[in-house]
Formats: sequence, C-alpha cells, structure tokens
Amino acid sequence: MPALRWGLIGASDVAATRMIPAMRRTGHVVAAVGDPTPEWAATYAAKNDIPASGSVEELVARDDVDAVYISTKNEFHREHTLLAAAAGKHVLCEKPLALSVEDGQQMIDACAAAGVVLGTNHHLPGCDTHRTIRELVHAGAIGRLLSIRVFHAVMLPPRLQGWRLASKAGGGVALDVTCHDAAVINPLVGELPVDLVALATKQGSWEAAAEDALMSTMRYANGVLVQTHDAFTVAYAPTGIHVIGEDGAILATNVMTQEPIGTVVLRDAAGEREIDIPNRRDLYEINVSGFAAAVRGEAAGPVVSGLDGLRAAQVALAVRLAAETGERVVL
Repeated sequence: MPALRWGLIGASDVAATRMIPAMRRTGHVVAAVGDPTPEWAATYAAKNDIPASGSVEELVARDDVDAVYISTKNEFHREHTLLAAAAGKHVLCEKPLALSVEDGQQMIDACAAAGVVLGTNHHLPGCDTHRTIRELVHAGAIGRLLSIRVFHAVMLPPRLQGWRLASKAGGGVALDVTCHDAAVINPLVGELPVDLVALATKQGSWEAAAEDALMSTMRYANGVLVQTHDAFTVAYAPTGIHVIGEDGAILATNVMTQEPIGTVVLRDAAGEREIDIPNRRDLYEINVSGFAAAVRGEAAGPVVSGLDGLRAAQVALAVRLAAETGERVVL
C-alpha cells in the first residue's frame, strides 16, 4: 500500500514517543516537522531523524507532505488545521479537537471544503478491548444499558507537567482526560448527554492554573447515567470502565491506558467469565493505519472522525464549565 508522507505540526512528546514510531512501523514516512518555534523544530528533527524542519507555515507548503499530524498546544488546533486544509493536506489532529464547538465545526467545514480527511487522535476507541466492549453492548449481551462508570485517574508524568497544568485555557484534566472518556462513552450510548454536573479541584503538590482532578455525572435522554473520575494525581489505582445493563455487566480493568492491555469480564445470569481479546495491536498504529485507509478511500473514515472528536470535546468542555460554575450544564 502506498505510504503517506507525514508532516508533524508540533514538536511534541506524544509525537516522539508514540506517533513517529507508529508511523514508521506501519511503513509511512515522516518527512518534516514544523513548530511555532522553528529553532526547537530543528533540534527535534535532528533528535528524531526527520529530514526537514521549519515553521508551521513552511511545513504545510511542502510538496513532499501528504498529511499532517497536529500536536501543538490545544489553543492552536483550530489555526493549524485551517492552515493545513487550505494547503490541501489531510489532517490528523490531537485531542481535544478544539476549545469550542464553533472552532471544531469550522475545522470540520474547512477540511470538507478542501476535500481532505480530518481525523482526531483519540487512541482508545480503536483499541481492541474497547471494540470488544462495544460489540458486546450493541449485540445485547447485557440487555438495556443502564449506567457507565469510568475510572481514569492516573499520575501525570513529570515530563508532561508543563502546559497541561500551567495553561488555564487549554490545560487541565477535563480537556486532557475527560475528552478520552467521552470518546469511549459516546459510541456506547449512541448520543450525547442531555445534561451534566461536575466538581473539580487541585490536588497535586505542584502549582497549577487548571484543575487536576474531577468527578462528573451525566444524564442521557434514554435514561443512561454516567460517572467519571479523572485525575492527574493518582499513582496506584487501576483505570477501567464498568458498563452496567439490565441483564448483565461488563467490568473492564486497566483499559483506559495508552497500552493494548487490560481485561474484559462479562457477568450475567450464567456467571462471570473473561472475554478473550484476540488482538493486542498498538493503539497508535491502529489510528495511523485507519487514517491512511481513509485517505486512500479504503475506509469510510478514520478511526475517530473530526465530528466524533468534536462530540468528545463538547462533553469535556461542558464538564469543565460545570465544574467552574458549579451549575448543571445542558448540552
């Protein structure tokens, strides 16, 4: 299959540790990197064996770039997506897609008008554990869906304790973690919540401009209730998701991670049994391969589309607003 020639917008940690290796393992080419700080892009290019570097504007103007992966700070996602779309580049944008519904819709419209693919780099929905959970729910394995509990409280590594804590506009656990929860919950329920409440706090031993721990409760039109616990401050608790139905429950542990790990257990009237997960593919390879298939016309769309990413961001933004105001937010 023809390789995509990728340009990186943002000389980021996630690109270096996850996306560049995934691109190369799946046969693609990392052609260049552009960053709002071109000097840092040059250092980053040398460190990661990338042939060319420069500004973001120089990157999108290159003839040897078919698609861009955007991992600049959240505040720049809209600007950089519009630049790439105007240059005719396909766009895989890091989550959250945008910092407002209006910005996200403008990104979707710009890519559609330019005839380029827009995807959102949520790693969890393509994971084989979550695919299995969705298949069980949609096949009726637990009957009518009643509630979902998400446990996504982790410890933020020291190397990432920068803008995620310091940026009030684009940082905080809601935009970094709760949006991942929403990317998993939305396809399980099949709709967005009608309203939600949330409480947030600052628990860490660091200085932070944004919240680093929160809990939320969401209500859906079909009666489903959802709880989330998201944090940057928890070192020793497992992540997971419990999906509870009228006729059974799915208990998944260690599945809200960047690694293809974890167990999925089905409990119903017949007892409790672990569900086999036959594939344990790298989550980022899944996203890169799925995006490339969409660009080639071999798939209807990427693993997580721009619209799916916007819906996840909308939930996260509503949770943040509810936590900031102390009021119920209606979507």
